[in-house]
Amino acid sequence: MLRIAHVGFGPLGQRIVTDLYARRLGELVALVDTSPQFAGRTLRDFVPQAHPHAPHAHAHADLPITADLDQALDTALLRAPIDAAIVTTSSDLARCAPTFRTLLKRGLPVVSTCEELIFPWLRHAALAQELDALAKAHGSRLLGTGVNPGAMMDTIPVFITAVCNKVHSVEVHRIQDATTRRLPFQKKIGATLSPAAFNQGITDGWLRHVGLGESLHFVAHYLGLPFERWQESIEPVLASTPTACGLGPIPAGHALGVRQIATGYRADQPVITMIFQAAIGQADPMDRVIIRGEPDLDVRFSGGVHGDIATSAMTLNAVGSLIPAPPGLHTSATVPLLRLHRSRT
Repeated sequence: MLRIAHVGFGPLGQRIVTDLYARRLGELVALVDTSPQFAGRTLRDFVPQAHPHAPHAHAHADLPITADLDQALDTALLRAPIDAAIVTTSSDLARCAPTFRTLLKRGLPVVSTCEELIFPWLRHAALAQELDALAKAHGSRLLGTGVNPGAMMDTIPVFITAVCNKVHSVEVHRIQDATTRRLPFQKKIGATLSPAAFNQGITDGWLRHVGLGESLHFVAHYLGLPFERWQESIEPVLASTPTACGLGPIPAGHALGVRQIATGYRADQPVITMIFQAAIGQADPMDRVIIRGEPDLDVRFSGGVHGDIATSAMTLNAVGSLIPAPPGLHTSATVPLLRLHRSRT
């Protein structure tokens, strides 16, 4: 039974912790979130599976949610070693870095859903070098994962090329119906906003799918498909008729979601293209990877892979793959094969 420290207990964090107990993969021994809403609360208030009277419950149902990471770790370590940490706090690597430093100095394997950590050398090369050196110095490990980025638009496209002799170009589509996604995701893609408010969200930097550029560069790096320049575009998907979602009504002409495209060019020809579209009521959701090479491949996941389910699964499964990896900063291509990990009990 893995002893897990968890940092970040928003909707995604709660989903991951709930699945941790439901799958009987481990138990929390430290739970950290700085939001005032969690002051004085405990694990059992949010995760029924952790209740002492629930089937397969574990010993830490009364684990307090604390804002002090060092204190939580010290308390947990009084009982036994911590096997790994999970961080679900921010998409921005610089904002996550202080948490990572604290955990890495403790010698822990750390799995995070921080999107920029999927391929941190794109936007944070110096910080990536620092975290790698810190991990190696303390015998710890750090890995960014998730469904997208982390799986559907990077790891899986790279993995399926194992059956190819040559790859000339890659095109990846992730088309999602956001109706069943968690509300923070619907907000992040701009659902309900007017075109003016949507554009302002882009300008302010909070409205975008984070990680598309990281996926693009991940694929280029591991497939040896360099490009001379790359660009990324973003625009709203607009409602033609009034629609409703969890955030409220969406008038005609307002945003159902976002369409974002990242493309890497060589000699003005697209080498790698990433097409991401997530919208309320999106027709024909799917994930699709098109490889031009020897042989050509066209792999389609009809209906698409549900982002919340898959993000939680990838995060928990990644723990089992990261623990045996050598110390350092990792990607999904440098750890043992990411796969389903089952309970050890």
